[in-house]
Amino acid sequence: MKLDVQFFARYREVLGVDAEQIEGDFATIEQLRGHLLQRGGDWQVLAEHGLMCARNQELCAVGELLADGDEVAFFPTVTGG
Repeated sequence: MKLDVQFFARYREVLGVDAEQIEGDFATIEQLRGHLLQRGGDWQVLAEHGLMCARNQELCAVGELLADGDEVAFFPTVTGG
């Protein structure tokens, strides 16, 4: 399966990439995240508590099922006052 993966805000800054296409056999966003974490180094930023994600531009949980061609976005929790 091919996925379009996007990184926003601080994740984009830390990783130095805003998007990439990833091929693999991932049933859920959590499995995709695990694959990215295996890269080590700066990619560990995706292990932080409070990570938010979206599938096809809709907020979802990391347990969300994936399908070929999905767009997945990772972004940190947004806070404001």
